[in-house]
Amino acid sequence: MVRHSFPLVEVQGTTYDMGRQHGEQASELIRSYLVLIERLTGKSRVLLCKNAMNFLPWMNALSPLFVEEVRGLAEGAKISFEEAVLCQVRAEASRTWEEACTAFALRGQATADGNVLIGQNQDLQPEFSDVSILLKVNPGDGRPKALIYTFAGQLGYFGMNECGVANYANSLYNFKWRPGLPHYPLKRAILEQHTVQDCIELFRKHPTCSAANTVICDGEGNIADIESRPEGVALYTGEHPDAIIHTNHYLTKEFRHFETASLPDSFTRHQRMTELVHEHWGRITVDLLKEMLADHLGDPLGICRHGAKAITTSGHIAEPQKGLLHIRRGYGCLGSWEAYKI
Repeated sequence: MVRHSFPLVEVQGTTYDMGRQHGEQASELIRSYLVLIERLTGKSRVLLCKNAMNFLPWMNALSPLFVEEVRGLAEGAKISFEEAVLCQVRAEASRTWEEACTAFALRGQATADGNVLIGQNQDLQPEFSDVSILLKVNPGDGRPKALIYTFAGQLGYFGMNECGVANYANSLYNFKWRPGLPHYPLKRAILEQHTVQDCIELFRKHPTCSAANTVICDGEGNIADIESRPEGVALYTGEHPDAIIHTNHYLTKEFRHFETASLPDSFTRHQRMTELVHEHWGRITVDLLKEMLADHLGDPLGICRHGAKAITTSGHIAEPQKGLLHIRRGYGCLGSWEAYKI
């Protein structure tokens, strides 16, 4: 039996060298990702690259090191710098935003051992599985090592670093695009932080150009939920300090008035995940979460999401205090899980 897994790309050394190594190892998949972006957006690569370059000043303001890694990526993959930038700003360059995910962060009274369990089901168009990779970064300048689930050529998405900082996210809707920082570079910057508070300050300092929700934790047992819009950020604390559940609608009092039920199944998925957490309160383990992420109530638009434009393509559970990351390829009900030590 052959296990279903994502390709593992390991890079280390200087920022530029990490980008170059990534590009060399994943060059064919990176080219496939660029083709996929064109196909899904219906826009030409020339136009997409032009749009992508508009975001370069915000990426540079966030981290010149990030931009340097993008330059290394272009050399290693033998693509243009503009194409390498496009890989970092897919959604923003095309202004398309069609994702539906179910994220959570649990700890203390909610979990069996009191430790943090954080993660999500990722819901995307199925083609994204074909260009997904695990990117293991080991910077030579003292920044934390990290394991990142992402797409070939995209330097930032979600995962966990050696400090136990992990991040997972949901798309939010009902916003007006504005000049600002794209989300994927920000996700990479999160995985270079040491604490939840560091991550919150990062969001406050760098306004984003669109809306999303990010659930984060650190190795000290802290959890947080950040709703970000071009106007600013708001923190959601959940009904209980030990449990955060977020799907694709606004939950903070600051942003709730923006909600127009653009993705109606977001409410039912949120309710169902909340019910499952309550049902297993105080006994939740990694294995129980795997079962929850396979739940089909509301099928085809359940937590394990089938039959829609965005389907469940992967699952993720992080144990920051143990340095373990569990990743599943495919549906919650059918996919296989693998554990990685950070």
